[in-house]
Amino acid sequence: MTTQPLTDADALDGLRDALGLLKDREQVAERLLHASAKHSFDPDKELDWDAPFEEGLWFWPPELVSLYGTPLWKRMSEEQRVLLSQHEAAALASLGIWFELILMQLLVRHIYDKAATSAHVRYALTEIEDECRHSKMFARLITRGGTPWYPVSPVHRHLGRLFKTISTTPGSFTATLLGEEVLDWMQRLTFPDERVQPLIRGVTRIHVVEEARHVRYAREELRRQMVTAPKWSQELTRVTSGEFARVFSVAFINPDVYTNVGLDKRAAVAQVRASAHRRDVMQQGSKRLTDFLDDIGVLRGPGRRLWKSSGLLA
Repeated sequence: MTTQPLTDADALDGLRDALGLLKDREQVAERLLHASAKHSFDPDKELDWDAPFEEGLWFWPPELVSLYGTPLWKRMSEEQRVLLSQHEAAALASLGIWFELILMQLLVRHIYDKAATSAHVRYALTEIEDECRHSKMFARLITRGGTPWYPVSPVHRHLGRLFKTISTTPGSFTATLLGEEVLDWMQRLTFPDERVQPLIRGVTRIHVVEEARHVRYAREELRRQMVTAPKWSQELTRVTSGEFARVFSVAFINPDVYTNVGLDKRAAVAQVRASAHRRDVMQQGSKRLTDFLDDIGVLRGPGRRLWKSSGLLA
């Protein structure tokens, strides 16, 4: 028998998942709109883009730099380590722009046939505004640092194009959370860290504050979708999310950063892959998300095996 999609009225009538009663979509959106009105930022005005970088400060916490603790790291000078942190910060900003361009298109698809007067749609449009500012902020940060832009590989770029074209709604929100929550975990460690450049800390602070609302919106909608979507869509979400996790784990740091700081790229990539510390960092960064996805039934079957093979799930 085909599972029929359920309506918002069903949710209000006591529909629940493992985390409890589903929340009213409009009430969630109204609260997020109120928070957006109180706590949104213009990076061009909030941040001092002209201040010089401070000598000796990192561009990313050293423990979060991919080579940290490896034999190659131990042979690098402090100056080279700091330089690597700068290039990895630029690579993560480049990755963030890629994710946000995909996310904005997924949000537009999500609201295309919904009532434009609803709070749910108005918040999606507000989030798109946020993501436009974030992408411009990341691009300006890369330019300010004088490093290259680090695009994802052509293969991953085309996979992203395919995914955003064929993705189901629950698949879209699962991928959204993957793109947001791991970086969010790292940025929450970065913005209070006084070892890190003030501009980097300012950028990550703005991103953390505004992304918290985006995560809430995506989580609440994904919970709803995993209860109300047809069974085939739920199963497809489990598999596609696992494959997206595999792509994410590979694309997370562009290997060209190693060449650009004078390291052997092949040796560096091999040591990162073998690093227990790096594996632990990525799993810690993913844990809040994977616990949530497990609770709502995403991490099942072949999809769970794909998540494990990505290295993001212990």
